[in-house]
Amino acid sequence: MNAVTPLRADVAQDPSLQPALRECVARAVRRYLTDVESQPSEGLHALVLGEVEQPLLREVMAWYGNNQSKAAAALGINRATLRKKLAQYGLS
Repeated sequence: MNAVTPLRADVAQDPSLQPALRECVARAVRRYLTDVESQPSEGLHALVLGEVEQPLLREVMAWYGNNQSKAAAALGINRATLRKKLAQYGLS
C-alpha cells in the first residue's frame, strides 16, 4: 500500500510537473467551448469540477485500496467531506 505524501506547495506550483493534466483540462475546455460555439450554458465551473472530481475520487480511492483515511489525507480533505463526495457521485 502506498504511503500518503503531502503535496508540497513548491511542487504543486511548478508548471513543468503537471503539463499533462493542465493541458488535458485546457484542451477539454477549448473543445467544449468550440462545440457549443456562442451558446455556452451557465455553470461551466461546476460542470468542469464535476467532471474532474469524480474520476479523481475514484482513482485516489482505488490507489489507497478504498481506505478513506488515507485517501482523504492525500486529497487534503477530511474523511466526512470525502464520504459526502463519494456518496454524491455514487462511489460509496
